[in-house]
Amino acid sequence: MKEATFEGVGGLRIFYRSWQPSGPTHAVVVIVHGFNSHSGYYVWAAEKLIANGFAVYAIDHRGRGKSDGERYYVEKSSHYVDDVGTLVQLAKSEQAGKPVFMLGHSAGGVISCSYALDHQAELAGLICESFAFQVYAPDFALAVLKGLSHLAPHAHVLKLKTEDFSRDPKVVETMLNDPLLANEVQPTLTVAEMVRADERLDREFSTLTLPVLILHGTEDKVTRPGGSQRFYDNAGSKDKTLKLYEGQVHDLLNDIEKESVMADILAWLKARAA
Repeated sequence: MKEATFEGVGGLRIFYRSWQPSGPTHAVVVIVHGFNSHSGYYVWAAEKLIANGFAVYAIDHRGRGKSDGERYYVEKSSHYVDDVGTLVQLAKSEQAGKPVFMLGHSAGGVISCSYALDHQAELAGLICESFAFQVYAPDFALAVLKGLSHLAPHAHVLKLKTEDFSRDPKVVETMLNDPLLANEVQPTLTVAEMVRADERLDREFSTLTLPVLILHGTEDKVTRPGGSQRFYDNAGSKDKTLKLYEGQVHDLLNDIEKESVMADILAWLKARAA
């Protein structure tokens, strides 16, 4: 594993991890994490991917993990997207000619889909896991947050329950004791920007035509499986797959049945990486 940084939007130093296969590289997977996470939670997934010939690049979003920026705050969701775009170009420069896939989890799925809307030609395919397109908050509350974001953009308003991320007590304990996740509560502007990004996606799902794999646990209490179903129903892609995992929760690659999820991801990638 290599740790490094690049210059993101506004001059912030954006941290990322990368892993290279010991043998031939078939393709690249860029991992885009969600809230209450960072690239360190994808070490196991990366090891599985490189063992199967996939180079991996995983970002820490601005204000999260080891990246610079006000904690958990983003002024525009496009800043997340542009930082991810820089990492894609960096990966392409190091893995010349190799197809690039993107794997986005939760809010990272929103960021990944937003990137794909404008850069479909850069990607060979998109994997959207536990998509944060529909969340467990009433529409009126989200509308209030959008309004409040203009008055108090830095006020911290949304706290996710760590116990809802995984049924593995070791994962939950790691998250609770992780100094990089300490006191993570999302600011109003961050939430509002993700809501606006979701609204754009809802209008433009039909313009996505690249191969898409959509994954969601049926017992996810952070993001609604119905949002992934809506994405699948409305995506313009001819090559699209939806997998719902009975009884699994929010962070599929850190849950107790992660091996089966990774097997599905690897099978899908291998079929499209040639």
